[in-house]
This record gives sequence, C-alpha cells and structure tokens, in this order.
Amino acid sequence: MKILVTGARGFLGRNLIAALRRNSDHDIYEYDLDSPHESLETALASADVIYHLAGVNRPRNPDEFISGNVEFTVYLCNILSRLGRNPTLAFASSAQADLDNPYGLSKRKAEEILADFGRSTEAKVAVFRLPGVFGKWCRPNYNSVVATFCNNIARGIPIAIKDPAREIDLVHIDDVVKAFIDIMETKQENNNQFGEVQPVFRVTISRLAELLTCFKAGRINLMIPDFSDPFIRRLYSTYISYLPESEFAYRLPIQADARGELAEFLKSVHFGQIFVSRTRPGITRGHHYHDLKVEKFAVLEGEAIIRFRSIQGDDVIDYRVSGREFRVVDIPPGYTHSIENRGNTDMIVLFWAYEPFDPIRPDTYSLNVEKDKQA
Repeated sequence: MKILVTGARGFLGRNLIAALRRNSDHDIYEYDLDSPHESLETALASADVIYHLAGVNRPRNPDEFISGNVEFTVYLCNILSRLGRNPTLAFASSAQADLDNPYGLSKRKAEEILADFGRSTEAKVAVFRLPGVFGKWCRPNYNSVVATFCNNIARGIPIAIKDPAREIDLVHIDDVVKAFIDIMETKQENNNQFGEVQPVFRVTISRLAELLTCFKAGRINLMIPDFSDPFIRRLYSTYISYLPESEFAYRLPIQADARGELAEFLKSVHFGQIFVSRTRPGITRGHHYHDLKVEKFAVLEGEAIIRFRSIQGDDVIDYRVSGREFRVVDIPPGYTHSIENRGNTDMIVLFWAYEPFDPIRPDTYSLNVEKDKQA
C-alpha cells in the first residue's frame, strides 16, 4: 500500500511512520516543511492513504493559522481533484475545533474543506479531533504540558503550575497511531466521519505533576507505581523516554558485610519487593521465619542448599539448587529457612517478597534451621 504522511517529522508523524515501517508492504511518502512541492504532487498521484498531520499550532503570526492549516489543506485537495483521485484521507484536527479561537477556527475550516472533498469525490475522510497527545518524541516547552513536565522533572528543572486544579484530557500517541492505522482497514458506509481515539484520560495538572515527581523519586526509594492503571502505565513510559541519554543507568544502594552484598532493586505496594544478593563461598544466610510474608528464591549463579524446618517440627528439608537451572523455590510462612553457598565462587540470588520490607513490622523472626545448633 502506498501511504503519504504530511507533517512527517512532527510528533504524530514520527510515531506513525515508525509504526507503518514495521510493515514491509507499505511504500511511505514523507512530506514536511522543507520538502519540495513536486514531491507532494508525486505522492498524491499514487497514494492509497493520506495522513494529513501537517499543521500550525503556535505561530509567530496568527495569520499562519490560515496559511498552515487552511490554505495548505485547500492546496492538497485541489491537487487531488485535478488528478482525479479519491484516496482514503485521515486528518489530525484538534479538540479546539469546537472553540472560537484562531487555532480552533482554522482547524474547523480545514475539516469543512476535507468534508466537501469527501462528498464531491466519494473519498473516505476521517477527522480526528485530538485532545492533548502525549508520548515519546513530543517536543517539550512547546505546546504539551506532559512533554514539558517530563523533560523538566527528569532534568531537575522547576516546573510552573498556574492552575493546579485544571483538568485536561489526554490520549497516548500509541493509541492515536493505532486509530490512524485502523482507518486503512475499517469499512465505512459514510464517506465522512469523526475518528475516535480511546482511551481518553482526564487528569488535573497537580496530579500529573505528582505522578511524574514520584517516577523521578523511584530511582531513590525504588518504589514503582501501579501499572494496572492504564494511564500510569502510559505516563511512566513517556517519562522514561525523556531521561537524558547520559542518565539511563543508576546505582542501587548496597548493604555489605563479611558475608557479601545485598541490594534492593524494586518495591511496590502492589507486587512486593525484589532484591539481589552476592554471597561468599561457605556462607549461610537466613535462619529466620515469617508469620505471613511469602518469599521466592532463585539462584542465578553458583551452587546452593536451601534448608527448611517447620517451626512446629524437627525435620529439616534440603533443596539443592544451581544457577544453571533457573529454578524457583517458594518460602512458605511458618518455616525457618536458610540458604548456603556450597560452590567455590560467589553465589548470586534473586529474591522476591510479597511486600516491601517494613522495619516497624518486619515479620522476620530469628530461628536456626538445625535444632541442635540453637543457642
């Protein structure tokens, strides 16, 4: 399929083209501000689908709303009419098309031009009145509060909030791209329709700033948010995409003693805690039990024996595990347990506990696994 994308180097265009290029059957024409006009006519002469994403939203002169949003749309439709073509056409409009400001009026006029073109040529036209769009590659300090907040918070730059209680509607770029691509495959009875992007998220400015600040703090307190929330999942992905390239990596706090080292990795009130340890040869860790807490051990490197004893019994149970197996051992409550490095090299173990460690209520009680070694 031959596809033309206007505004190819903008936020919407870059994400759409990246998705379209995953299908090797597509021939993609890219058109942007510095593209020669001849290339636009060449693309219009053969494109099966046109994504009209080019537009002006923050001009130096208000007259540019007309030239960038209205006149360019007229120019595009005139070429198609002269060529006798009626491809599928998707237009990135704005939720502000309902408003009587210069930007909204220019977008609404462009919609009307495309609707007239669809009626006169029986072309399939879909108009997307997009609210705020957020996601990777959006330009900060321009017209997206999400991009600006992500960029500034990731770099320790102060953010300005004039109206914390103001609510905004947002859609994620991946959902927008999906809706755009679906237009190619959707059978449509009417030649003109308003396309829909779902889900739409409504959030206050203060909540947005709070979430992004928590994401930044997560590198220090190791807490991660509730990714069952679809908005938080998309917002976190967006925030991470704004990290400076020199700061992708960060160090974990390490607790070290003669036995080895231990570092917490991730914590969440929703899934618990993950941590990792390095233990010297011949060293045993543990000799404690939990009333309620559940853990899982996975030896990633080395040889180990994990021992259990019910606190109400005498029998000791041994599990021999190796880093070659990627075997997980459950640690039930009510069993005192230990893990011993039986190899000749350091042992690396991945641990999971179903809740973050709470020093006020640790639910961890010392008790040797072997009864004959009790003090």
